[in-house]
Amino acid sequence: MDTPPLPAPPESVRGVCASERLPLLEEYAALLATDGVVRGLIGPREVPRLWDRHIANSAILSTVVPEGITLCDVGSGAGLPGMVVAIVRPDLRVTLVEPLLRRTTFLEEVVESLGLDNVEVVRGRADALHGSRTFDMVTSRAVAPLDRLLEWSMPLVAPEGELLALKGSSVVEEIENARETLEKFTCDEPVVIELGDGVLDSPTYAVRVSWADPSALPLHLIRGKSASSTGSKGKGKRRR
Repeated sequence: MDTPPLPAPPESVRGVCASERLPLLEEYAALLATDGVVRGLIGPREVPRLWDRHIANSAILSTVVPEGITLCDVGSGAGLPGMVVAIVRPDLRVTLVEPLLRRTTFLEEVVESLGLDNVEVVRGRADALHGSRTFDMVTSRAVAPLDRLLEWSMPLVAPEGELLALKGSSVVEEIENARETLEKFTCDEPVVIELGDGVLDSPTYAVRVSWADPSALPLHLIRGKSASSTGSKGKGKRRR
């Protein structure tokens, strides 16, 4: 299948990605623009704006992720934002959770091709990990409205961890619609963060949600095994 040529990485990406990691990010973008299109993971019309619309906001999300943590990307799809964050931030241990086989197959091939030894791909729904795994941070992009996202994601958030979801301009409305679920999970008041101000062409928002009282979490969440002790790594060969 013929696809439009892939533009070079914009300054918004170069500014947050170390020079030694940029070739990996470019290779991932090329895989998205070719295999990703052929497999129906992205549309061919998205290729010319792949950097600006899809990869840049994922890369900029990495700037608000603490160092050395475990991160779970729920509904990772073709790897946005989780794969991008894992490429830009090799200090993180990233678990990509995705239920569809054709997507996890692509993600595993990317891990192998790029030699990402800090990435684990898990095929399944997020709720399959409830009660057995927790993570320092749980991310997502365009997966579901916040109320449903909380149901899937908060049981994966460690007591001192947080949910950090990329959202659009309706994020404030989503928070209001999720009040009942926020109360159900005893969450702290969500915080909206504007990312890439003055760098991206259009604003990108993320909503941050943490536990109001980690000491009062349900027992099955307290017993959730920490990803830092149970998570396996991707088996791709390390690049030299």
